[in-house]
Amino acid sequence: MELNTGGIIGQSTSLASVFRMLGKVAPTDSTVLVTGESGTGKELLVRALHANSNRSDRPFVPINCGAIPKELLESELFGHEKGAFTHAIRSRPGRFELADGGTVFLDEIGEMDLSLQVKILRVLQEKEIERVGGNGVKKVDVRIVAATNRDLETEVASGHFREDLYYRLNVIPLHLPPLRERGADVLLLARYFLERFCAKKSRPLLKLSSKTEKILVVYDWPGNVRELENVMERLSILADGDVVQPADLPAKILDKVGETVEVAEISTNDDVAVFSEDAAASPASPEPAQHSSSGFSWPVLADMQSMGLDLKAFLDTLEMRLMNEALAKADNVKNLAAELLGIKRTTLIEKLKKRGLS
Repeated sequence: MELNTGGIIGQSTSLASVFRMLGKVAPTDSTVLVTGESGTGKELLVRALHANSNRSDRPFVPINCGAIPKELLESELFGHEKGAFTHAIRSRPGRFELADGGTVFLDEIGEMDLSLQVKILRVLQEKEIERVGGNGVKKVDVRIVAATNRDLETEVASGHFREDLYYRLNVIPLHLPPLRERGADVLLLARYFLERFCAKKSRPLLKLSSKTEKILVVYDWPGNVRELENVMERLSILADGDVVQPADLPAKILDKVGETVEVAEISTNDDVAVFSEDAAASPASPEPAQHSSSGFSWPVLADMQSMGLDLKAFLDTLEMRLMNEALAKADNVKNLAAELLGIKRTTLIEKLKKRGLS
């Protein structure tokens, strides 16, 4: 059965690993904790989780724990009986009852008050709820998926989040990577948003100049996908020509990145977008790896011995050559180089730091 990714757009290796985990976890009833920075699309991922689950034909009920005052949140979650408080003129079911048989999505659960965390723990343990002002309990059959942009381990250490609830929620952790670690997904998303907004505003489709593409990829997108979407909507309104030039971009982006003078062309293949082969390589870059006439040749023991190296030093040398080649191909853009290597941007940066390189 083909995985329904819920409209999440991307081809990066970091996102592919999320989809692989999604495919394994969705058919189960295990509790899932989705983490990621604000604007990365956590709710889209949770909706995809529900769509691929055995509960997909049952309700999906989201609730933003940080958007509802804590004195009202309990009633929203568990419902209330008539007369439970002022203005409670009739009994009302809560979100858990409405979601019976389906999925409850507790967004921004890190914002939840400690007193309510105890009651969520009871739902997870006993599969039952009690309405505000009620005298009995009701059984509910729901799958709970939570999301947060906070570091809950830090919140536990500071006493702001219950340790027992954290471990109950964190059965299956799913981390959505920030946009800066998704390489050329930036361009896929930018083109998608531009096409959508231009169509909505009945204007010809805008193109991105190669220099603009380079700037978009290099910028670190602190607001993630949400920020990129807002920028593309702004361009669909304010850009004068048919091609988006660096001058059309918000000053915030240009101030952070600058207008790069030498820009390599970017092309998108089925896996990632990379700078073209004819881009100028760094003088310090190694020669490309040698191949035999029949294809790839594995290094042999004699290669290591001829260089006077032990296994660790030989593997370190090989790793450095591959990193240098990836950086040269990506015009020293680290998130693209990381994509070529199939590792996270932070992993590449850490490896370079260990070798005294920035």
